Amino acid sequence: MGNMNVAVVGAGGLADKIGKKGTVTDMTFYEVKEGTDSITLIEPSKYPEKLQSLFYATEMAEFCILVVDKIDSFLGETIVMVDSQKMDRGWIVLRNYIQPEQLTPLIAGTSLEHYEFVEENHINMRLALIDMAKAENRKAGDGTCGSCPVDSHFNVKGVGTVVLGSVADGYFKVHDKMTVWPLNKTVTLKSIQKHDIDAADGVKGDHVGLALRDIDSEELDRGMVCSTDPAIKMSSSFKGKIEYNKYWKNAVKEGMMLHVGHWMQILPVRVIAAGADKDSEVEFELDGQMIHKPGDKGILMYYDGGKLRVIGKIIFS
Repeated sequence: MGNMNVAVVGAGGLADKIGKKGTVTDMTFYEVKEGTDSITLIEPSKYPEKLQSLFYATEMAEFCILVVDKIDSFLGETIVMVDSQKMDRGWIVLRNYIQPEQLTPLIAGTSLEHYEFVEENHINMRLALIDMAKAENRKAGDGTCGSCPVDSHFNVKGVGTVVLGSVADGYFKVHDKMTVWPLNKTVTLKSIQKHDIDAADGVKGDHVGLALRDIDSEELDRGMVCSTDPAIKMSSSFKGKIEYNKYWKNAVKEGMMLHVGHWMQILPVRVIAAGADKDSEVEFELDGQMIHKPGDKGILMYYDGGKLRVIGKIIFS
């Protein structure tokens, strides 16, 4: 069984030609299935009004399709977000007679510079994506214990509490005991569905519905994490060097209010100590607690940044 999450960013009107429309929030999900193999296409439906929408769509995905119908500041910001996420697998679709050489300077030196330019042939794209999903062939037992950030949650009559999300890493299986962070509450995984079909396990990259025992939907919120991984921790502060994107001009300053995103969490964060140059270590204090594993990346954003609101990434210790 293969599955792959694909962020479709830039101009709209592509994902709905490839897949079947599903859940709509600040992201729109489209499904492609062939036998036991599947693709989940994710569009940031509230971008550019909400930068969070672009962050969530790229954070959930392993592959990116960048659709370009004009070259403007929002395209630039999208490229910066994809690069900050270090998504080095993807395609570029050009419209309105835009030529590859017009885009090449914008993606040079980024994780997108080796993306393949492809024709907008929906049938061929669908077949190629399914082939890629089959090649993933992930199995339970590949990797470590698993974590699933909560995207949405609700009660289902006769089933109980259901969580929707994408498996961020590792794997878990039916009947596992999971901890819901930050509640630090133990629950039992009653059942797993992938694209409305019962499954025995959830593996990295799977878009899943998890039926949970011993917790009510009202206790949950987007950004919480269901996990079997003992390495999970919560941090209210962190420090380190920022990996700035190449378009961000100045180092952040003490007192600045930023936002940091990881998995399905975006939290306000204050810079409490910073040097004068970009190579300086920066110390941050969060408004809340970030759920993460040591070595995970966070994406720093500055909502008041005008035409560029993505600063870069930082590693959580």
